[in-house]
Amino acid sequence: MRLTILGGGGFRVPLVYGALLGDRAEGRVSQVTLYDEDPARLTAMARVLRDQAAAASAADPAVRAPTVTVTGDLDEALRGADFVFSAIRVGGLEGRAADERIALAEGVLGQETVGAGGIAYGLRTVPVAREIARRIARGAPEAWVINFTNPAGLVTEAMAEELGERVIGICDSPVGLGRRIARLLGARPQEAWIDYVGLNHLGWVRGLRIGGRDELPRLLADTEALESFEEGRLFGAAWLRSLGAIPNEYLHYYYFNRDTVRAYQEAEQTRGAFLRDQQRGFYAEAGRAGTPAGAALAAWDRTRAEREATYMAENREAAGAPEREESDLESGGYEQVALALMRAIARDERATLILNVRNGSTLSVLDAEAVIEVPCLVDANGAHPMGVAQLPLHAVGLVTAVKAVEREILAAAASGSRADAVKAFALHPLIDSVGVARRLLDGYVAEHPGLAYLR
Repeated sequence: MRLTILGGGGFRVPLVYGALLGDRAEGRVSQVTLYDEDPARLTAMARVLRDQAAAASAADPAVRAPTVTVTGDLDEALRGADFVFSAIRVGGLEGRAADERIALAEGVLGQETVGAGGIAYGLRTVPVAREIARRIARGAPEAWVINFTNPAGLVTEAMAEELGERVIGICDSPVGLGRRIARLLGARPQEAWIDYVGLNHLGWVRGLRIGGRDELPRLLADTEALESFEEGRLFGAAWLRSLGAIPNEYLHYYYFNRDTVRAYQEAEQTRGAFLRDQQRGFYAEAGRAGTPAGAALAAWDRTRAEREATYMAENREAAGAPEREESDLESGGYEQVALALMRAIARDERATLILNVRNGSTLSVLDAEAVIEVPCLVDANGAHPMGVAQLPLHAVGLVTAVKAVEREILAAAASGSRADAVKAFALHPLIDSVGVARRLLDGYVAEHPGLAYLR
């Protein structure tokens, strides 16, 4: 089976390759093609994967590492692919840093998937994602597309215009949250049913069933247990009990917006700028000619550890929460979700996974084409959203408001209309002024050549 990774020079590619190295089942991925527009990043990443394969084979001679090829030709990368992972970053980390800086100057959030930063990133990314979807439809019409590209729900919805049900979005936030709750309740994560619903980076765990019994009320009643894991420390036990649910960590930007914006404004460096500088060092080290065996992987491991330890540091500061504990530093597991998704489709091994898919009739407050994030049953015919209870009114308000913003982004990207783009900014719950919306758009268009299509 052949897997193509778009954005194959991206930092998280080794997580995917590591999952593939651990797959021993018949019909596993045997060929990986990395596509990227940056040859230097491809070179560095190919060295990390080479080191991974060598380490795995040394530990277990029975390992059969997938072959790795690299290319800067998109059509070549797509040819013959069974699965395509889309993990691109339009504008790079330099663009992310600019998105944050411009938003914070206006006193609003610049995070890459939430608020002004998410809108700017979406306006840059949607036209590119649509073109990639058209190229996939022509060059690999039988391939299944697994979208990692942020903003994941928005980009999945854009690609679904061309690919329909053959594109499925993945995020690791619900996976990590469900795993932490299950462990607190004394259950193995794979044995728990997680009642999760919302949009990407805007969802809630409303129940966690173990042996048919909802154990979430037991957790909500226990203050010490609630405040012993990441989301509990971020939101506080009192607020979680008020909600009667555990929100995705990204809802901290909504529920504690002023506190978070202040913390980001006072930080020495934005998250995007930190990652930009950190990864420059990593790619320079890993891509250096004459790098000894194992050095590229060691550099990646060090960089990833620092990256995970500093994740959402400003939010923790705003909440008065301590540094992340060791249990919070493990990968969210999106690569394992991707592997399970591929297995379910390729081998018809049924699995239940939280994914970004078209709504159909799942949530009555949204139309059928709206991409939502819910538990899905996956089989050889794709991902099918499972029935869930309807959202409470406070969640309906956020979900429908943010989905309206996503639709304005899609409209602006299709029409090139500045009016639609301004509307996207102005309607977002975290941007409270049409004047601010107009200044944000002017700032982003001046900064990003990729937004020149807006007129």
